[in-house]
Amino acid sequence: MVEIKTPEQIAKMRAAGLVVAEALKACREAVVPGITTQELNDIADKVITDHGATSNFRAHHGGLWFPGVICASVNNEIVHGIPGERVLQEGDLISIDCGAILDGWHGDAAITVGVGEVAAEHTLLSQVTEGSMWAGIAQMKKNNRLVDVSKAIEGFIRRQPLPPKGKWGIVEGYGGHGIGTAMHMEPHVLNYVAGRGKGPKLIPGTVLAIEPMVTLGTPHSAVLEDDWTVVTNDGTWASHWEHSVAVTEQGPLVLTAFDGGRAELARYGVVAAPDPLG
Repeated sequence: MVEIKTPEQIAKMRAAGLVVAEALKACREAVVPGITTQELNDIADKVITDHGATSNFRAHHGGLWFPGVICASVNNEIVHGIPGERVLQEGDLISIDCGAILDGWHGDAAITVGVGEVAAEHTLLSQVTEGSMWAGIAQMKKNNRLVDVSKAIEGFIRRQPLPPKGKWGIVEGYGGHGIGTAMHMEPHVLNYVAGRGKGPKLIPGTVLAIEPMVTLGTPHSAVLEDDWTVVTNDGTWASHWEHSVAVTEQGPLVLTAFDGGRAELARYGVVAAPDPLG
């Protein structure tokens, strides 16, 4: 069952989403050659704590304990990288995924950040991934179907010119999800169209985490011996972007974006819903 939120509950999720936005902003500003992924984790941890929230990452998930408040996935790591003593190098590409719980409601978002001077193809990879996320978010409108989101994400990626030394791989086996009183809820959100099903109707009160993961090669992945870190099978680099988004009567509201998604949605001719927190 898809959990449907009231406007008052969406306002609470907006508050949680803004905590996540602040944590990711602090991490983005701290990314420089020489910093460790543990230091980035500590930065996010302080922001979350200072806002009176708790982490929904540092917890048990499916019987496994995740030790960080962020996932720090570098280069060929797609998602779920464990923060630690790894030192970021000039030219690296890091995905930082972060979540928070405030007043019982969850927020979840991710960004990809280049470390110093990054190769053009890796910058392009991040741009294509982020663009596909916004294409999907633009379909988070009343009475659309879940497949409209998946189709928009895949369609955006397929329309992009191929990178000089690779191709676009849409990662299989991982995707977005419902979010609310728990971090991972129904429905699962594919980043491509599979089969003929349309999925549930997007009605006001539906909240989804939209999170495309794209590589410069394979759509296939493997999990390392730490039982968490997901890497590409062929060693090509990956990018991961995510926002938590609510469907409202007035349009989509990006809960984890400072402006509620107004600027990016305007590119698609979509008006973001008013911010319930003003």
